[in-house]
Amino acid sequence: MANRPDTPAEAENKKLRSSLMMALDERVRAKGWTQAETARRLGVTQPRVSDLLHGKINLFSVDSLVNMVVAAGLQIEVACPQGCVIQI
Repeated sequence: MANRPDTPAEAENKKLRSSLMMALDERVRAKGWTQAETARRLGVTQPRVSDLLHGKINLFSVDSLVNMVVAAGLQIEVACPQGCVIQI
């Protein structure tokens, strides 16, 4: 079966998940955390951290990534093309 193209909403969701995953990866590397330490800090398992750091985007929802980003001590800011900015 051929893959169907993402809808615009699915594409935006994937871009958001990708951005959150990259921010987490950068945070982990900058702090020098091991996968075990990262798992403890984020409240997930070490295999889950491995999936995250290996970019397995389809295994993560926006909700789960937002929870991990906040647990990592990061803040989220959403900007809209129309000029709105939402800080979370």
